[in-house]
Amino acid sequence: MQTVSKRRPGARPGPPRTNARSRTADSAVAPDQVSYVTVGDEGVGQRLDNFLLKLAKGVPKSHIYRIVRSGEVRINRARAGADQRLALGDRVRIPPLRVATRTPPPARPMPAMPPVLFEDEHLLVVDKAAGSAVHGGSGVAFGIIEQVRMARPNQPFLELAHRLDRETSGVLLLAKTRRALVRLHEQMREGQVDKRYLALVRGTWTNARQHVRVALRKFVTHGGERRVSVDPEGSPSHTVIILRERFHDYSLLEADLRTGRTHQIRVHLAHLGFPIVGDEKYGDFELNRRLDKGEGGPRLRRMFLHAMQVRFAHPIGGEPMDLQSPLPKECEDFLRDLTRA
Repeated sequence: MQTVSKRRPGARPGPPRTNARSRTADSAVAPDQVSYVTVGDEGVGQRLDNFLLKLAKGVPKSHIYRIVRSGEVRINRARAGADQRLALGDRVRIPPLRVATRTPPPARPMPAMPPVLFEDEHLLVVDKAAGSAVHGGSGVAFGIIEQVRMARPNQPFLELAHRLDRETSGVLLLAKTRRALVRLHEQMREGQVDKRYLALVRGTWTNARQHVRVALRKFVTHGGERRVSVDPEGSPSHTVIILRERFHDYSLLEADLRTGRTHQIRVHLAHLGFPIVGDEKYGDFELNRRLDKGEGGPRLRRMFLHAMQVRFAHPIGGEPMDLQSPLPKECEDFLRDLTRA
């Protein structure tokens, strides 16, 4: 059994061996031979373990403690504990430490620029795919706005004029000038932008046209997820629902968005007992599971909510704009495979 020697007060450090390398405390330790490091002003009073961790960046903490316990690390030729404090001029012996090289993960390919529906010097209108976030954040490296900015590096100004949920597809407006953005926002606040959506719901919708005026409140779950609930004290919200077509057990609806609250169409329809097919936040979760697996009918692996049309006045020229996005193929295929009522 080895006895741990204590450093004698005032002990002078011995010379390093011929195969060792003498270094100062700001030098990296050698990966292939013993190093001797002289403690300078920056290391005075520091614990040995913290001194080594800072000196040998990238070396696992468990390895640092192992070489200290084994006596491979010495201060002025004496064994030392991890909690020993260093003094000016101490000579620290450090065995070879090789930092494992990590292979960097392969770079993710940049998604292609979304299809452009319209573009001039003031506006850029794109056809957003379901599953694409409009902006980065919350675990998303980049969204539509980042894609467009990277695709148009010489464009000095590019901002979202409005937003779509990540699960929603369709028409998305971007402004290429500050003046266009301000005027688009003015039109939206004054209710002069006509936004229409297609939604497929489970159940038989009966009214040809129905106004839904239900106040909504935003909140954040304990897990940090943004949600919306019906609340009489919430923000006034107005959606007009128009029946487009009935299918067996399903109804295809057009939603005329009169206010632009978060998740408005999704929460209004779920509140009325007609959740949107594929909605993972407010929908019929068992139905969504069956549709995702194609059990007992056609398969659908997305939320069936599509921003099909936006009508407004051009923010600079004033001419009427009517931008439309065709229903995505996966939604068209699902409707085709349903049995019509």
